[in-house]
Order: sequence, then structure tokens, then C-alpha cells
Amino acid sequence: MIPEIAFVPVVLFMVIVAPIWIVMHYRSKSNKESGISEAEHARLQELVKIADSMMVRIETLESILDQETPEWRAKHGQ
Repeated sequence: MIPEIAFVPVVLFMVIVAPIWIVMHYRSKSNKESGISEAEHARLQELVKIADSMMVRIETLESILDQETPEWRAKHGQ
């Protein structure tokens, strides 16, 4: 069993340190899981660049269609 001299430090550990330790552990674990990883962030940035490039291409195609066939938007309900 625990000697009498170690009783007070053990009780203090169990009452004060252990609950704080457990709360901080799960809080940090939750924070890690809620964020995105660096690989996911890099992939997201790549997808943003691709979307921007596609938007420029679409605008270019629409301007070409506006010049060559001005009534194309009305035919397609836009």
C-alpha cells in the first residue's frame, strides 16, 4: 500500500494535476483533428489556382461567343 508520507502528494495529483492533464490532452487532440493538414492545404491552394484558370477561360470563351453569336445567351436561357 501507499506509505502515509506519499498520501498527500498522490491525493493532490489525483485532484488537481490529473483532471487538468486530461482536459488539456483532449483539447489539444481536438484542435489537431479540426484543422486541415499541410498536404490538404496545398491541394486546396492548387484547386483554387485551377478554378481561377478555368474562370479566365470561361470568360474568354463567353467573350468570343458574344462577338461571333450575340444571341447565344438568349438561346440557352442565360
